[in-house]
Amino acid sequence: MGEPTEIRTAGAARAEAASGAGSVDGAVRSVPTPDGASRTAQTRAAALRSRIREQRRNPSRPRVFFELALIGISYWLYSLVRNAVPEQAAVAQRNAGWIWHFEQHLGIAVERSINHGVNSVTWLIVGMNYYYATLHFIITIGVLVWLYRAHPGRYAAARTVLFVTTGIALIGFYFFPLAPPRLMDGGGFIDTVKVHHTWGSMASGAGAHVSNQYAAMPSMHIGWSMWCGLAIFILAKPLWARLLGLLYPLTTLLVIVSTANHFWMDAICGELCLLIGFTVSRLIYHNWAYRLPRTPEEPRPDQPVTVPAQWSAPVEASSSRR
Repeated sequence: MGEPTEIRTAGAARAEAASGAGSVDGAVRSVPTPDGASRTAQTRAAALRSRIREQRRNPSRPRVFFELALIGISYWLYSLVRNAVPEQAAVAQRNAGWIWHFEQHLGIAVERSINHGVNSVTWLIVGMNYYYATLHFIITIGVLVWLYRAHPGRYAAARTVLFVTTGIALIGFYFFPLAPPRLMDGGGFIDTVKVHHTWGSMASGAGAHVSNQYAAMPSMHIGWSMWCGLAIFILAKPLWARLLGLLYPLTTLLVIVSTANHFWMDAICGELCLLIGFTVSRLIYHNWAYRLPRTPEEPRPDQPVTVPAQWSAPVEASSSRR
């Protein structure tokens, strides 16, 4: 049998530190314990950093009232800022002309042909008008609720992606006002909401008086729909649900072009905003949103180190004289 493990008393530790063999002040100190176990003593700052790192790698379960308040306030601020951007009609028209000519140079300026072709099928274009006005919000809120209930460990990171994407879009709305195709002077596009007298578009009819009509770049219809589609495709189990996740952003792209609400370039910039959102979330949580644990791991309390009774027995005087 080997000799018993040595227990360092507080005095011995202080003596060792004074002789230069101890650890540097403020660093993590490992204290040997019986049976080869060890306990790590950390400063408060180190413990806080460790807890923050753990929280970022394993987000805690979200709280429903906090999330509802956060989403409500965030959407209110988004609407407020979006509609507070000055409607610079001349600049927006100039930017629209530049985008249209740039797409013609690239050979992808087919939005007008699609707009006129789909508009000739009344039932289809009316359905697209309602799609554009409603599903943008309904599907996004539905996916948020689904993530909250079924994937609480991934919810915070996924929500961060959505918030960052939307925040970047607000910057685009401010610095690059853009007239949508249906409002572009001389573009020859059809405003399908006006022509078919459908309700719901905040960019046409009565809604135009309370909405910034030149907040078209980037397209958040595409940014949000791709966020929803990726979440469904990656996390859903039924094959039919995953296929719907793929079809949703593609259908949304067809709708925004057919209704003349966006150019192709608006959609591309919306995807770039989403990519930045995923990157920021990756930096914060040290992992991609959908690769985090599905449910948060419950924190394990520190187990106290127990010492057998014989280790606490006083040392005999005769032993000390040896």
